[in-house]
Amino acid sequence: MVDPIYGVLPFDGALNPLTRSNTAHRVSMAFATPATGSQRKVYHFASEAESAVALVALMSPGFHGIEVQLPAFQYRIPGQKKARNHFFDIRITFEDGFKRAIYVKNTSQLKTRKIQDEINAIFDWIPCDFADEAFAVNGDDFTRAYRDNLRRAWHLYQRPDPEADNYVEAVARNTSFWLLQDLIASSDLPPAKSWQCAMRLIARGVLGANWHAVINIYSRVWLNA
Repeated sequence: MVDPIYGVLPFDGALNPLTRSNTAHRVSMAFATPATGSQRKVYHFASEAESAVALVALMSPGFHGIEVQLPAFQYRIPGQKKARNHFFDIRITFEDGFKRAIYVKNTSQLKTRKIQDEINAIFDWIPCDFADEAFAVNGDDFTRAYRDNLRRAWHLYQRPDPEADNYVEAVARNTSFWLLQDLIASSDLPPAKSWQCAMRLIARGVLGANWHAVINIYSRVWLNA
C-alpha cells in the first residue's frame, strides 16, 4: 500500500492491485476530479493500460469522476453452478449522472472463448444501479507512444489557458498547415506556448494527430470538423 499523503485523499478501492507481476506494470496516480471536490486522490491501476483509460476519461467532455477496483458483484456463467465475484477495473461518471463501467484485457485474453464467455456473463449480471453502460477495452490499443502522449497531454490539460487555446484554434481554422510546426509558425505566440496550446487542442479533439506515434513539431496534424 501507499503511505498516507498529506492533503491527498487515500485509495479506497475494494482491491489493492499493487502486487508483484512479471507481465504487468502497476501504476499509482494522484489527481483531482470534480467528484472529489477538486482535491487530489490516490488511484491504483493493475496495468499501464488501465491508467491510460483513466487519462482518456479525465480529458473527456462532461467527465465528473472515476472509481477504480470497484466492489464485487456476483455473476454466473451459463452451465456452471458456482457463482463468481467480479471487480470492475474502472467506472466513469459523467456530469449528467451517466455511469460507464470498463473491463480492460489484452488482445490474447480477449480472443479466448473463456474470456469471451466471462465478459458476456459479467455484462448480463451487472446490477441495474451499477452502470448505465459497460464495455471491454483492448489494453493493447494503448501503445507505448499512445501512453506517453496521454501523459504529456494530461500534464498540459491541468494547466488550462483558454484565451491562448482559443487563439491557436482560430489560427488553425484560418490558415493552412500540414505539420504541427507549420501551425506553430503561423501563431504570434511564443513557440513553446503555441505547442502547449496545440497539445491541449489535440487532447480535446479539436485537432487530430496520430496518437500511436510520439506527437512533436514534425507530426502531421489536422483540424477536426
